[in-house]
Amino acid sequence: MSTIISGSLAYDYIMDFPDSFKNHILPDQIHILNVCFVVNKLQKNIGGCATNIAYTMNLLGEKPHVIGPVGNDGAEILSFFEKNNIDTSNIPMQKNVLSSMAQITSDKDGNQIIAYYNGAGDHATEVHVDDVKEDTSFAIVAPTKKEAMLQHAKECYNKKIPFCFDPSHQLGAFTPQELMATIGLADIYIANDYELKLTEEKTGWDKEELLNHVDILITTLGEKGSVVATKENVFTIPPCKVLSIEDPTGAGDAYRGGFFAAYAQKHDLETCAKVASVAAAYAIEHYGTINHHYTLETFKKRYEENYNQSINLAL
Repeated sequence: MSTIISGSLAYDYIMDFPDSFKNHILPDQIHILNVCFVVNKLQKNIGGCATNIAYTMNLLGEKPHVIGPVGNDGAEILSFFEKNNIDTSNIPMQKNVLSSMAQITSDKDGNQIIAYYNGAGDHATEVHVDDVKEDTSFAIVAPTKKEAMLQHAKECYNKKIPFCFDPSHQLGAFTPQELMATIGLADIYIANDYELKLTEEKTGWDKEELLNHVDILITTLGEKGSVVATKENVFTIPPCKVLSIEDPTGAGDAYRGGFFAAYAQKHDLETCAKVASVAAAYAIEHYGTINHHYTLETFKKRYEENYNQSINLAL
């Protein structure tokens, strides 16, 4: 049994701004905001939420099925998947539009400003959960076109496939009613601390109430680690120590890939979150979202060094 990943497939243009955004924005003048951030580094990478999550799951021994389109410039993305033996049978190419694209600028404080072009992602509703013919035991509904996220969540629910709802940067696109309804279909909800506050504001549900609608609530806290909550338990997970901070882009997706790889391998929730933290550390230490690599043995060693316990991955 394997995992379906619904989400964006994109090209990321990642840039570094060597100062703090806050030093160049006048709070009392944001109604006439006109700012240029001159960056000192630019790199084009293959990315997208589904790509990033699938890459990490693959490194940890899983073979997920990605559903989502690429554009007429998507050959490089497909080649990357094929090189890594990740299924491409449910990744159609749209011939009259470019692939999704993100322009991501990070400042020295780790803050990010992102411009996103949906491109081929506008056709994500043309791909369906039913298109995956292999047996699947879980799904991740990650950011892509909102209508596709709603559709894929309902398709998972109707097929009785447990899934994680991960709206992330698309959270603002959902109406309160859409957000509450989709959370109600999901088994797991994941968000960073800011997104969780926004979720609470839009739904009127606090963390306790959210756990009346999902079985597991995951909150990522950046350099402070993460919290995994159920009605019965709350696990506070310290972050994995990083060797360097090269680029925060993709750390959240790596966390998700790590968590759900371990989850698919039947590890307990605390272990899943620790695996996720180690996976995120590798992403932070490399520029771009999928430019890191490790073997299962090196990953296990790092896990054991950070958390003083052994682990068996890729059962």
